[in-house]
Amino acid sequence: MTQFSFDILSKDGDARSGVLQTSRGKIMTPAFMPVGTAGTVKGLYMDQVAGAGSDVILGNTYHLMLRPGAERVKKLGGLHKFSGWSGPILTDSGGFQVWSLSKLRKMTEKGVEFQSHLDGSKYLLSPERSIEIQADLLGADICMQLDECTDYPVTHALAKKSMELSLRWGRRSLEKFGRRESQNLFAIIQGSNFEDLRRISAEACVKETLNGGYGGFAIGGLAVGEGHENMCKTLDFTIPNLPLDRPRYLMGVGKPIDLVEAVARGVDMFDCVIPTRSGRHGQVWTDNGPYNIKKAKFSEDQTPLDEKINCSASNDYTKAYIHHLVRSGELLGSMILSWHNIAYYQNLMSRIRTAISDGEFDSFITNFRLNYSQT
Repeated sequence: MTQFSFDILSKDGDARSGVLQTSRGKIMTPAFMPVGTAGTVKGLYMDQVAGAGSDVILGNTYHLMLRPGAERVKKLGGLHKFSGWSGPILTDSGGFQVWSLSKLRKMTEKGVEFQSHLDGSKYLLSPERSIEIQADLLGADICMQLDECTDYPVTHALAKKSMELSLRWGRRSLEKFGRRESQNLFAIIQGSNFEDLRRISAEACVKETLNGGYGGFAIGGLAVGEGHENMCKTLDFTIPNLPLDRPRYLMGVGKPIDLVEAVARGVDMFDCVIPTRSGRHGQVWTDNGPYNIKKAKFSEDQTPLDEKINCSASNDYTKAYIHHLVRSGELLGSMILSWHNIAYYQNLMSRIRTAISDGEFDSFITNFRLNYSQT
């Protein structure tokens, strides 16, 4: 077995469960990756993240290159040692964060020129520099090519220009990355909500893979305001252009219903800040959607958040106590809710994998849609 291999263990329709082998451990798919933006999943210890069922976390190139600095992370032993996370880490390329700084950045063929949101200092993030930061300095197990995240809505002409730039940057990312025994590089498929552009992007990236290039395929440019239905439609015409034997990663998504619908279309990996961001704002995630623990009806509710989930945050504290903590502005309230939400997402992924392996995913998604629509 190579240090990176992807094996599909079960299929049910287009949904599939499998295992992505890395040198730092297995990633069971479909997988949800908690976002560790600055080397931390906000509000949680790494053993809590692992104990909740997480196989892999995500690190953020943009934030880490600015603070504490990628070279400093390297000096301190790399992101795994620095953060205390021993499992696999996937890093984004920095492209999405730079895209969000529309007033502070300029796109050129070289890369992205931008000003730090911290102190205004100027940087150039090129495809080569992004790979250097991710692979050589942070030491990520899975790296992403540098891409340009397309605005939404956008004209076909601008989406085409952006997609073609991402393809050129992808080739440069591949050249810089080269062949590595214990690290992998994923392509990013762009093209907004245009079927022809998504097909062209996918076909070009797949062609690179025939020469030993990309180890997986990410679908970027979603979760940028297009809405759930447009996301599903884009997946419907994008995924058929991707190879069956490589993992598929839907970037920045999303709510539980988004994850379930994407799995039904053949997606294997996800990341999103929703579980921890929601936790910091008093939201509790369930199969029925989120509810807000700050509501007065929970002030004397002595039931746990969800005793079916094997997590201390979900079992050991009453809703009344958490309601009190959040209403009082106590940090522990945000920590408990973030911990529960991560555990809920991982529990959802586990149930999805079981449903696929048991050949019962159609029943699972039917029931999930029914329950979720009642919120």
